Amino acid sequence: MPATAATAAPRGLTLIGAPTDIGAGSRGASMGPEALRVAGLGPALQALGHDVEDAGNLTGPPNPGLPPQNGYRHLAEVAAWNLAVHDAAHAELERGRLPILLGGDHCLGIGSISAVARHCRFAGKPLRVLWLDAHADFNTQALTPSGNLHGMPVACLCGNGPGPLVGLAGHVPALQPNWIRQIGIRSVDEGEKSLIDAAGVEVYDMRIIDEIGMRAAMEAALADLAPDTHLHVSFDVDFLDPEIAPAVATSIPGGPTYREAQLCMEMIADTGRLGSLDIVELNPALDVRNKTAVLATELVQSLFGKSTLIRRPARGA
Repeated sequence: MPATAATAAPRGLTLIGAPTDIGAGSRGASMGPEALRVAGLGPALQALGHDVEDAGNLTGPPNPGLPPQNGYRHLAEVAAWNLAVHDAAHAELERGRLPILLGGDHCLGIGSISAVARHCRFAGKPLRVLWLDAHADFNTQALTPSGNLHGMPVACLCGNGPGPLVGLAGHVPALQPNWIRQIGIRSVDEGEKSLIDAAGVEVYDMRIIDEIGMRAAMEAALADLAPDTHLHVSFDVDFLDPEIAPAVATSIPGGPTYREAQLCMEMIADTGRLGSLDIVELNPALDVRNKTAVLATELVQSLFGKSTLIRRPARGA
């Protein structure tokens, strides 16, 4: 489907590859950045009128494939990768550009969102994080059955995690739980449920989306945004139903359909406040002719203004 003209103002966008599966239990997400490039993500965003720079791939330690130690797998390596992501994303924000993290597994969200939190704190801007995911990622050392840090980034960002990760933003916690909106959740470990409830994170799980629809869920998730709010989207590809997006190692049935996902992205774009983006957990080893990367590229185009028609604000808006 050819892209129509962007309805959003042109932006300076920087692609930052982080080719690692260091925080995951399965190998393969390290190939995600190249799959997104092969799917044409950069040119697709350029076609919408944006100024796109590809900063290439960050480097970091290899995946040693070791068992957990003290409840964490590969903590030193995860910390090194997240520091690299933090520094790269923060540098682009300071340049006035919008960083797009090409992951890699979702532990990398600790580094990218810590950079955004640091930037917003010094700029005096409110921050809201939209966590699009099948999983709540609120596990801790005491709860995790695997030790995989890609199941812990939200907890770490809220101050519940190891020192090398919770302090990346220069302030602990990097996020207050009421800054986060989780969307599409349908897999939460037993121990996580109590932590999420106690923290007060707003979660629009698939039951809520089934009951009220994606439109109402997104209206609630995007309610009360101040005019200068920085909106960060952390897009785990397993947010999508595996029938349309098979290239994830932790697939959970019953996710958003193609149209529900498109509506989600379009409504975020309509706010005009998107300031940073993660695309994570794409595992090309599990894909069919790169279809999941192509789908992710289509959704990100919608996030940056691709629209069937020219959309104008409703009267009185």
